[in-house]
Amino acid sequence: MENSNHLSLSELEAGLGSILQSPKDNGLLQYIVRRPRVDEREIVSEALLEPQKGLIGDTWVSRGKGPQDPNHQLTLMNTRVIALVAGTQDRWSLAGDQLFVDLDLSAANLPAGSRLVIGTAIIEISALPHTGCEKFKSRFGRDALVFVNGPAHRDLHLRGVNARILQPGMVKIGDTIRKL
Repeated sequence: MENSNHLSLSELEAGLGSILQSPKDNGLLQYIVRRPRVDEREIVSEALLEPQKGLIGDTWVSRGKGPQDPNHQLTLMNTRVIALVAGTQDRWSLAGDQLFVDLDLSAANLPAGSRLVIGTAIIEISALPHTGCEKFKSRFGRDALVFVNGPAHRDLHLRGVNARILQPGMVKIGDTIRKL
């Protein structure tokens, strides 16, 4: 069911120019979301990242059956993309991502294996694709799902990227993100 607040594909495409101007090397951590339970979100100003546990207080480690794949401990989404598809910041957490960053997440800028320093933590971009799902579609619309997942923009990683934690550390809103 489409919501009248959802943008059309042409409206989303019109916002692509701003997204393409995202910083390439030194970005900014702008929003942190912890998921304490399925479909619950906590907006926090700082978080501890640990290689074996993910973002502390998040359900990553307890999701599914058996050990979780460390290649998707964290999901990062570009703030310019989520601002466009969500409309207002109070809807950003509905995307289900943990770290919202003003940084170019494209495959050209951050290929799999790229490492980033955020706060005192180091993370590595995973090859595992991060794609929108039915929940994303129901929250932001069919056109938003096409926009972030479609072949025209697939290499831009508009839906975001998966990452694993290499070095534990604290991250907080306002931290600079830099490529290693």
